[in-house]
Amino acid sequence: MYCYTARSCDSLHTFGTTARIINDVDPETLASGLNADMTFLILPGIFSGSVWQIVANSSIFGILILLVLVIMSFVSWMIVFNKWRQFRKVDEADKAFLSVFNRSRRLSDSVGQARSFSGSPISKMFSYGYAELTSLHEFKNESGGLQQTVRPLENGDFEIIEMGMEKSMTDEITKLEKQVVFLATTANAAPFMGLLGTVVGVMDSFWAIGERGSASLAVVAPGIAEALLATIVGLGAAIPAVIAFNWANNKMKIVSDQANSFILQFMAQAKKEAMR
Repeated sequence: MYCYTARSCDSLHTFGTTARIINDVDPETLASGLNADMTFLILPGIFSGSVWQIVANSSIFGILILLVLVIMSFVSWMIVFNKWRQFRKVDEADKAFLSVFNRSRRLSDSVGQARSFSGSPISKMFSYGYAELTSLHEFKNESGGLQQTVRPLENGDFEIIEMGMEKSMTDEITKLEKQVVFLATTANAAPFMGLLGTVVGVMDSFWAIGERGSASLAVVAPGIAEALLATIVGLGAAIPAVIAFNWANNKMKIVSDQANSFILQFMAQAKKEAMR
């Protein structure tokens, strides 16, 4: 390759030297060095870049909206982790109790096991149903004198037991529903709060134009940046809340379906034992 000027010859010489150095370097070492340099360049842009400058230059009302949205997002994530742990414990306890219950030949065989799985909503329903079954049986057969025959339970008695177990199921589902409503509130309110911050930022931009008599980018940009930041934070709080709310509702539906299925199984077993 020919060079026609001294500057071009120096450039070609420098390029050739750099190429020889790169060829001599191990590819893995070169890649790790590039990754380190990219990290060094990107991280300051994230943690000390323009986002904090936008927040610092925002109005008091805009900062208040951002603060409320951040708090709502933080509380939502705390609820998500708490519900994840709660649903996992409930699922494990229900599976363990149902495994014991399905192996039992009589309802009385599962009484002791139900006390061991106190974290299972189904075990609490069983305890309530069995206590009601025993109470009704004793009530129908108590007598002031000698009684020759045992009076069996009737269909009305089994309906009372079933209604009691359904009430117990409702109580357990209500416990699981606690705090989930906040996720729905965040999912519905956060986008509108972000929109409110957007409107405030746009108003600040127009106010700056009126004060300075200029519509240059330097005048408009701070307010627009504040508006867009409020929108991003609002959506960042709302989107995870929507996903978590749907997930929690699905988990509660699964628990409710399992509880309804167990009620039918319990009542069928109770009627079989009553006919013996």
